[in-house]
Amino acid sequence: MHELAITESIVDAVCEHAAGRRVRSVQVEIGALCAVVPDAMHFCFDLATAGTIADGAALDLDIITARARCKACDREFVLVDMILLCDCGSADVDVITGREMCIKSMKVG
Repeated sequence: MHELAITESIVDAVCEHAAGRRVRSVQVEIGALCAVVPDAMHFCFDLATAGTIADGAALDLDIITARARCKACDREFVLVDMILLCDCGSADVDVITGREMCIKSMKVG
């Protein structure tokens, strides 16, 4: 379960940037290609924040849809799974979105 390692890194970063202030909520964007299970991440967040200044904070996950552009036909399309294949049959694609992982905001106080 890689969600635990990801969540621990997020909690570490948030607690460091909170500079001792209580963390109330954290908003995170995660690309669909990162294969994160939202329920697992919420569970791990509760574990990782226990006993920290983020204990009890809310986690808001925004899953970013995976999109790619085909180099052969120049079509942009949604990736519904990990198979990077355009409808034209080409596997020569550039992933545009879906791999990001970013702490967008946090509320402290």
